Amino acid sequence: MKFERCKYNPIIKASNFIPCNDKLKVLLSFNPGVTTYKGDVVLIARVAVLAKENKENTIGVPIYNPNTGDIDIKEFDKKDSSCDFSDPRLIRRGNDLYLTTLSYFALLTSKDGIHFKIKNKAFMIGDNDYESFGIEDPRITKINDYYYINYSGVSKDGICTMLARTKDFESVEKLGPIFMPDNKDVVIFPKKINKKYVAISRPESAYFKKPNMWMSYSKDLLSWGEHRIFLRLRENHFDSSRLGASCVPFVVKEGWLLIYHGATKNNVYTLGACLLDKNDPSIVLKRTKEPIMVPLTDYERNGFMPNVVFSCGCIKKGNNLYIYYGACDESICLASTKISNILDLLNNEEQCEK
Repeated sequence: MKFERCKYNPIIKASNFIPCNDKLKVLLSFNPGVTTYKGDVVLIARVAVLAKENKENTIGVPIYNPNTGDIDIKEFDKKDSSCDFSDPRLIRRGNDLYLTTLSYFALLTSKDGIHFKIKNKAFMIGDNDYESFGIEDPRITKINDYYYINYSGVSKDGICTMLARTKDFESVEKLGPIFMPDNKDVVIFPKKINKKYVAISRPESAYFKKPNMWMSYSKDLLSWGEHRIFLRLRENHFDSSRLGASCVPFVVKEGWLLIYHGATKNNVYTLGACLLDKNDPSIVLKRTKEPIMVPLTDYERNGFMPNVVFSCGCIKKGNNLYIYYGACDESICLASTKISNILDLLNNEEQCEK
């Protein structure tokens, strides 16, 4: 299936941002949450920073210190045999894990959805024990007068899902954790279904290593229960190793359309789609056997994490779908297609197993 890439891609790069702290420099910008506000396209972009200066043969890791309200730099000796530096995203030492970068959120607005103005002051930053290693991958759901922002809070205790809300993208109220570690890739449906709020999450068992997608229900957006699994990994498919919800689901005539990401054992990240029942979205009506979008361009295939297209949000305009996505965990890009193209692909495929 063909997605039309924006000719200005990448539309946003790390070089467009000023770091949130003088000790840091910006390395990456990617995986934005997306919505519209007063006619503008709004992105909440993830900005990853690392230590500006490192001593010779050391790596400095930025960590938020909730006791001082400042960012500390923890140093690791590159020659330390107890440390595993094989993954550029993290450092392992014994049972401890540290991220090489710290992420925060920046706010961007645009009239045309392509050329964005960046608010230089950080829109959101980790400021508590659950967010000491940073905040990541926001999704935005508008419900009544509020824009709810759920995101991953990362700390030494794991990755939990946090919730915040705003009415105007000026002030933000943090509401705290809504899913315990390790759980991420949460999206919240934009309206109640059968008098309950609905969320999709992706918990991962420490023992069985099965990162499948679950559905949960709530009366207040804070306390979630009635958990049930509804979408599983598939062997020999594009979603054989990892999968998770990408964009907030939206209604089409046939049901709820969910854009999700899948990854192979070789860490190739692509996008897929599934159609969910309108009255009971835990029922999967159809699911793509093949991905709807794969890494094709140089900026999607070569970068910090090669072969990655990863979305946290889209905008629906009539029959057109505009997907904002991170390419190689490095930059922000835009691609579009007809929603009917996705539905045609789903309709032409045989029913797939969950």
